[in-house]
Amino acid sequence: MIRSESTEMYLKTILELGTGKEPVAISQVAERWGVTPVSANEMIKRLAEYGMIRHEPYKGVSLTETGLRQATNILRRHRLWERLLVDHLGVDWAESHDAACQLEHATAEAVTTALDAFLGHPTTCPHGNPIPDPGQPVNEAETRPLSTLEIGQQATIICIHPEETALLNYLAEHGIYPQRTVEVEEIAPLDGPLTVRVGEQRTVIGREAASRVHVAV
Repeated sequence: MIRSESTEMYLKTILELGTGKEPVAISQVAERWGVTPVSANEMIKRLAEYGMIRHEPYKGVSLTETGLRQATNILRRHRLWERLLVDHLGVDWAESHDAACQLEHATAEAVTTALDAFLGHPTTCPHGNPIPDPGQPVNEAETRPLSTLEIGQQATIICIHPEETALLNYLAEHGIYPQRTVEVEEIAPLDGPLTVRVGEQRTVIGREAASRVHVAV
């Protein structure tokens, strides 16, 4: 397989959307990248020819063992770069995601190993997501989306997943970060937004954003 930024991004997206196990609808992949289903199908066909993914009609696409290993390594590079950018270079918590997306494609394995050692072998990225070991599956924590909590429930924010810069900026503006305690105070009817308290800050968060904030009760 020829390594390119586009093929790597598709592999990582399939891993993130399906956690490496469940089939992902091609329409989800297309929506994530803002491309047409036709364009996504072309890349999916190419990745299948490379032996990176398998396509199940009416179900979606999933990673082969080879594809999963490559996607996991891409994710590892991404999250290690986020850690360096935020912890050592002072890059904004939300903006680190886009910067890491660029750096992950130009990082050799030896550099990734050195980066991991320099950082002291961190276990999570700044957004709370686990950093996988080389060639190993992602060890996801047991969490549930904030959007599933009921009024009066408290929980600890564990991670933001899947990451997206616009979402991270939105959450940062409302003080929603990993390891903070969140309490649901009100839920609007008809799948409306949630009113939550994080520390001393009371804020309203939409359902879609809340579904990407993963918590432990």
